Amino acid sequence: MDIPDWFVWIPIGLAVLQALALVPIIRRLRGLDSTVRLKARLDLLDAVGNLLLIGGLLLSLVVAESWFWLAFVGFALMAAVYAAKGVYLLRARRRPTI
Repeated sequence: MDIPDWFVWIPIGLAVLQALALVPIIRRLRGLDSTVRLKARLDLLDAVGNLLLIGGLLLSLVVAESWFWLAFVGFALMAAVYAAKGVYLLRARRRPTI
């Protein structure tokens, strides 16, 4: 099955946009507040997982070898990050405010 050349540019554009989104995340990592740094770490792991997912799909389309396992690693990392974010939100919701 031959994939058109223009189809490859879509994941490349998505990967560039995701890489540009790393700039504000890295700036938040340098902050003084520990809560902001924790959220930035989770966002950084989410962005890396997304880049792995896009990269695995792109490599499996372009290269003859199967790089689809990289997409599975990215998906697993993103699922773990979303689970951690959900736990963080539930804990923040249960905490009483005075």
